Amino acid sequence: MSFTKKTNYTVKSSSSGSAPRSFSSMSYSGPSVSRQSYSVRSSYGGANRGMGSGLGGGSFISSSSAYGLGMGMGMGTGVVAPIQAVTFNKSLLAPLNLEIDPNIQVVRTQEKEQIKSLNNRFASFIDKVRFLEQQNKMLETKWSLLQNQTATRSNIDAMFEAYISNLRRQLDSLGNDKMKLEADLHNMQGLVEDFKNKYEDEINKRTECENEFVLIKKDVDEAYMNKVELEAKLESLTDEINFLRQIFEEEIRELQSQIKDTSVVVEMDNSRNLDMDAIVAEVRAQYEDIANRSRAEAEMWYKSKFEEIQTSASKYGDDLRSTKTEIADLNRMIQRLQSEIDSVKGQRANLENQIAEAEERGELAMRDAKGRIKDLEDALQRAKQDMARQIREYQDLMNVKLALDIEIATYRKLLEGEEDRLASGIKSINISKQSSSSMLLYHRRFVASSGYGSYSSYSSGYGGGYGGGYSSGGYSSGSGYGDIVSQTKKSVVIKMIETKDGRVVSESSEVVQD
Repeated sequence: MSFTKKTNYTVKSSSSGSAPRSFSSMSYSGPSVSRQSYSVRSSYGGANRGMGSGLGGGSFISSSSAYGLGMGMGMGTGVVAPIQAVTFNKSLLAPLNLEIDPNIQVVRTQEKEQIKSLNNRFASFIDKVRFLEQQNKMLETKWSLLQNQTATRSNIDAMFEAYISNLRRQLDSLGNDKMKLEADLHNMQGLVEDFKNKYEDEINKRTECENEFVLIKKDVDEAYMNKVELEAKLESLTDEINFLRQIFEEEIRELQSQIKDTSVVVEMDNSRNLDMDAIVAEVRAQYEDIANRSRAEAEMWYKSKFEEIQTSASKYGDDLRSTKTEIADLNRMIQRLQSEIDSVKGQRANLENQIAEAEERGELAMRDAKGRIKDLEDALQRAKQDMARQIREYQDLMNVKLALDIEIATYRKLLEGEEDRLASGIKSINISKQSSSSMLLYHRRFVASSGYGSYSSYSSGYGGGYGGGYSSGGYSSGSGYGDIVSQTKKSVVIKMIETKDGRVVSESSEVVQD
């Protein structure tokens, strides 16, 4: 018993244009006394055929064929070498009594599968090599195009830079104005504090005058020695307390309304979302602190005044009780004091003259104090109005600054987008971008619009045909590919429009080809 095993690989290639290489292989193994194999070369982009036959052991292995068809720009042609005749001894065709191992078929099947897997791996490796070669050619073509392409500098950058420099100068001037306004604001705050201190001093003086007036009136009332005069004193004091209570309540309401108005002015809401939130929050916190301190001081002052009034009322109640006691004593002393009435009347006349003079002085002082208080209130109101006006002007300046910042950011993003477009336009497959911008300055508008249109495309065609024929271990395959590369074209459109009072004065456009 004899076994022979032979594996025959035949790799042939043909190329036309850019068509890739191709290969075909066949193998045969098995117990035989003679063998015969055929191998036909195949190419990608065409048809291929593999055929094989063998005879031995009283059996005939039939042939098989397969066709593969591939579409692509590459073609491969070749001439099949002539088949050489094989001679063998016909006596060897007689049947032999051989004991064939049953595992031979399994071994042959395994060998065939191994050959198939190796052929598949070899074919995939070749396809990968071809694909890498194709990518290399594509990259070389792109590199050559990029090297041949000349970069043109647009004159729009100069206009943008000039406009940005102008905006920066305006921003610097606005910053200086802001610093001046802040200094004025601090000065006004100092003036408000001074007026507030003066107002408090005047209130203290008024309190002292009122106390002096009460003391003088008390001294005058003590001069009255009869019941009628004491009752008149009681009534006058009661009326005075009620009058002062009404005056204080009215003043409390006026000051509370002023405090509320101040809170409204200070705490006005800003509907815009500014970039300088920290500064606005700081100013708001300062004004809220000032308002809270003013409110607290006013409340403390009115509480103290109310306590003083309550104390004086209790004191007057004690005085009333003591006065009643004294009235009882005086009623007992009336008879004794009748002799002294004449002298007391003279003293009374003198005291009445002094009281009249004191009342006149008190009224003059009250009128003077009221006039000063009114002047201070007017000055405080004017200061509040000036402060509100300056705050509104400051807010307007901040709005203008915000608009300028937004416009600067817009132009910066346009410039960055232009740079990104120029940087990424070389690598993209299909890009089309158009942008425009405008500005308004001193009732004249300069519109710089840039339109960039580009069309860049890259297309590749790949067609492959795979055909395999297996006959006693024969295998063939084929594939083909082709590619198409298109060029890139771009243009820049510069359009200038000048308007005045909403009307178009002039318009011009320029197209730059690249």
